[in-house]
Order: sequence, then structure tokens, then C-alpha cells
Amino acid sequence: MAETSAWTATVLSLFPEMFPGSLGQSLAGKALARGAWQLDVRDIRAQASDLHGSVDDMPFGGGAGMVMRPDIVDSALNDAVNPVDDQRPIIYLTPRGRPLDQARVQDLANDPGVILLCGRYEGVDQRVLDAWQAEEISVGDYVLSGGEPAALVLLDAVVRLLPGVMGTAESLSEESFERGLLEYPHYTRPADWVDRQGQKRSVPDILTSGHHGRIAEWRKAQAEQATRTRRPDLWQRYAAKNDEGQKR
Repeated sequence: MAETSAWTATVLSLFPEMFPGSLGQSLAGKALARGAWQLDVRDIRAQASDLHGSVDDMPFGGGAGMVMRPDIVDSALNDAVNPVDDQRPIIYLTPRGRPLDQARVQDLANDPGVILLCGRYEGVDQRVLDAWQAEEISVGDYVLSGGEPAALVLLDAVVRLLPGVMGTAESLSEESFERGLLEYPHYTRPADWVDRQGQKRSVPDILTSGHHGRIAEWRKAQAEQATRTRRPDLWQRYAAKNDEGQKR
């Protein structure tokens, strides 16, 4: 990896053409073009030694599907990681990993970058993951065709937090999960809107009142209500944290 001060993501994939994908668009794409962050995509199949470019084999113990070989993945990692001073975490995207949350996203944004390993088939041989002490992360309780879509999700979440990529810090601080709550609802012009059934729908009066203190209280209450009803797991953590803070 070339020396750089920019946050750098190295992606190891059997389908490097899937990148930058959506990351090449909008604010993330503009930031990538001007060098605010860097993307280094490596083709794992380039490490294959046979004419067919084989990177997988049948699983020991039987079962359906194929498994990516440890020697191939190890070679790809050796080629991507700077052995002298690379401090970037190595992350393997897998449904059996720890769920990705905003706290981990923020930590990754504070790191010098990240190395993402995208699996295919039935996954990667566990031995190479253990040898490299790879962190296993999941983007949800569902199965994708490979790690590439998950890598794009993780990168999108992290890149938008990098300095100079998004708008104001205030906007980022009020988003869902930043305070442990879902975000409050948003409204814009027109103040009165008639839906397709002919029903008039108006913006809540508080938002046009000009009372910023009351608006902040209303938004907090809305965020708490949404979290309580839609994500009771988040609400329990939020409530427990607030109770602990009040006892101190």
C-alpha cells in the first residue's frame, strides 16, 4: 500500500469490478475523486497458481458448496497488507459476524483505513481468518450472494463520517443511532399537502412555531417514541444508559 494520509480502504474480492459501485456516486464519489479517501481493490483470483484460476475447494467433512482456500486468501492478504506499519483492521464480511453498528462505524472512521475481505461460495477457510486475527462483521441477519454488497454497505456508512465528505457536523450528530435513538420524522414544504385520497396533511404546528427549544424537545420525544415502539432492543439500552447516568 502506498503511503498516504487519506483514509484508505483495501478490498479483496473475486469480483473487483463491483467497486466502487454506488461509492463512485454522490458525495462519496466526489470525495473519492478529489482524494479525500482512497479505494484499493484487489482481485483474489490473481493469487491462483493454476490455469483455471482456482481459488476454492470442497469442504472437509462433506456438505454442499465450496470453500475459499486458506493459501489463496493468505497470499492475497500478504500482498495487500504493509508488514511494517499497516494499522488498519482486517474485516471479513460474514453473516456469522458481530452486527455492524454505528459505534463500530465511528471507530473505523477514526482508523487510518480498513482491509475488507469479501467471501464467496460457502465462505473462507477459518484457519486463515484465525491466522490474521480477522474481525468478522455482519451487516444483517440474512444471507447475501457474497461479501461485496456488505462491503459496500460498511464503506458507505464509514466514508460519510470522514472529514469533508458530508455536510455539517450538526447534521451527522442528529442522525439515527448517534444518540442511541432512531431519528425523529422530517417535514418540508408545502406546509399543507393533500394526499392521493384527498386527505389534507399538515406539518406539525410546533415545527413552524419558531420556538427552537420546544422544537428540540418535540424532536427528542418523537425519537424516543419511535425507538420505543419500533426498536425495543435499542430502547432498553438507551433507557438503561440514561438510568445509569442519572444515578451518578
